[in-house]
Amino acid sequence: MPEIVAVCTSPEKGQRKKNIGESMLLKDMGLKDDAHAGFAHRQVSLLAEESIAKMTAKGLDVGPGDFAENLTTRGINLVNLPVGTRLKAGPDAILRVTQIGKECHDRCSIYYQAGDCVMPREGIFTEVLLEGLVKTGDRLDIKESYKFGVITASDKGSRGEREDKSGPLLNSILLPWGDVIDQVIVPDSRAALARVMQEMVSREFDAIFTTGGTGMSPRDVTPEATLDISDRLVPGIAEAIRRETAVATAKAMLSRGVAAISGSTLIVNLPGSPKAVAECMNVISPVLEHALETVSGKGGECAR
Repeated sequence: MPEIVAVCTSPEKGQRKKNIGESMLLKDMGLKDDAHAGFAHRQVSLLAEESIAKMTAKGLDVGPGDFAENLTTRGINLVNLPVGTRLKAGPDAILRVTQIGKECHDRCSIYYQAGDCVMPREGIFTEVLLEGLVKTGDRLDIKESYKFGVITASDKGSRGEREDKSGPLLNSILLPWGDVIDQVIVPDSRAALARVMQEMVSREFDAIFTTGGTGMSPRDVTPEATLDISDRLVPGIAEAIRRETAVATAKAMLSRGVAAISGSTLIVNLPGSPKAVAECMNVISPVLEHALETVSGKGGECAR
């Protein structure tokens, strides 16, 4: 079973790290209170226990943290993971592989003792997409990565008269689950919206998220366009969004957004404002992984 055997930090760079047992992985930062946290795309470093064993075989007295890695792992072939691979660390945190190995400009003490060091070859680096507590003994699993499309429905946005902030926000919010492959702004036209959605479905996107066009004005036609290309409804998602967001504003009950399935693609309508998009995604997030697994056929059924 792939697992984390040590959680290591150091107060200063250039030091060997110590196993502290558990710590928080902070989004866009790294391990809490670690000197290397926030270091661009190299926020969290990982090294396999199996790699460390190669150095102990050379007679070195080394263990977790001695190569300045944050997470020491067991049972997973880190060095062969492609860049972009998502890893679930513990119950909540999500990491994404950003770099395999590194170039050491300054030789460390281990290199001078053994004439070799595994970290430059077999260590990997990741960024934190979703934060959470991580501790020794936690599982470290490779996650499925999904393909998303984002469509902003806006007459003014399509003419360049208004900056689209909701689309880019969705791009960031969706990172723990996958990558936005295509992000477009479309006029508030039922036919145009349906055409773009259908194109994304034909490209086998796992999910499409729309923003805007869910209200009651004559030009708000995103739900109708969605229904035009859909095979099945997922009413619980739209119901939950309206119910939960109505706590913040009673106007949420006026949203006509729908959620549906076209082929094997989930389509979810969201309001147009960035604040509303963030609130709605908070509602969906706890079930999004399971929804993507089931609609794509990559997961199991709910029954046990």
